[in-house]
Amino acid sequence: MTATKTDLPIVQCIARARIPTTQGPDIFLHLYANNRDNKEHLAIVFGEDIRSRSLFKRRPGETQNDRMIRGAYVGKLHPGRTVADTDDRLGLTLHFDEKTGDLLYESKTTWDPKNNTLVRIHSECYTGENAWSARCDCGEQFDRAGRLIACEHEKETGIIGGNGHGVIVYLRQEGRGIGLGEKLKAYNLQDLGADTVQANIMLKHPVDARDFSIGKAIIMDLGISNVRLLTNNPDKIVQVEYEPYIRCVERVPMVPIHWTNENAGIKSKEIEGYLRTKIERMGHLLQEPIKLHSTTTTTSTTTTTE
Repeated sequence: MTATKTDLPIVQCIARARIPTTQGPDIFLHLYANNRDNKEHLAIVFGEDIRSRSLFKRRPGETQNDRMIRGAYVGKLHPGRTVADTDDRLGLTLHFDEKTGDLLYESKTTWDPKNNTLVRIHSECYTGENAWSARCDCGEQFDRAGRLIACEHEKETGIIGGNGHGVIVYLRQEGRGIGLGEKLKAYNLQDLGADTVQANIMLKHPVDARDFSIGKAIIMDLGISNVRLLTNNPDKIVQVEYEPYIRCVERVPMVPIHWTNENAGIKSKEIEGYLRTKIERMGHLLQEPIKLHSTTTTTSTTTTTE
């Protein structure tokens, strides 16, 4: 059965702003509202010409200044600029459907929807992204996705990068959808001997409560049809595929950095157990150097792993 756009949440890009970064190219941060929850989901966009259709659509009664303030402009802002739809310095002009106000695709100003675009759909992880956690690889994956999108190719793995074009869709679904408080409880259960799957079940939560439908709607709003998806999660591939609007043309693996460079990345007993569980219990697509199906046997003098 072919999907229809009405199957998805309705998303609206509220604002867009250029963010200079410490790591390389400028990014354009898009903030989204939707009709399914009250969370502020984000799109971190590499490439000025990847445009949100909902943001750029002309609205009745708005001024060119209104458009610039919310980020619906072409090119680059500068002091004294007065027109959002034209950048005289770069020679760029946007055009719109006179009846609907929709942005019209033109190759000079807007990323081609048929381009194979590197995309990461990333779920919020406060501990991994902000608290230097070695329990998971979420922060590492977030940083690496940005580097892969920015680069032409990754020397260590040979992965073809986005060469400055791509998107990280950042969804506010902490702890695989259970929230930060419940995730901290799950961490305590893990210290008591449970793995990440068992801990969720013991707290009466699904193993993975995430929903990627808002992410799909954001990808469509950004005018991206052919996705090179950065993931190890086979379920995410299935959830993101949305014919005829979104096609996953390639899965780009997120191999832990420490597996290819022993002097870099995250190294801890917690991350090894976490990755083992994701492979054994959740079917993640990784070819791992870690020991699988390990059991711990304790004697009076030694502890061994088999």
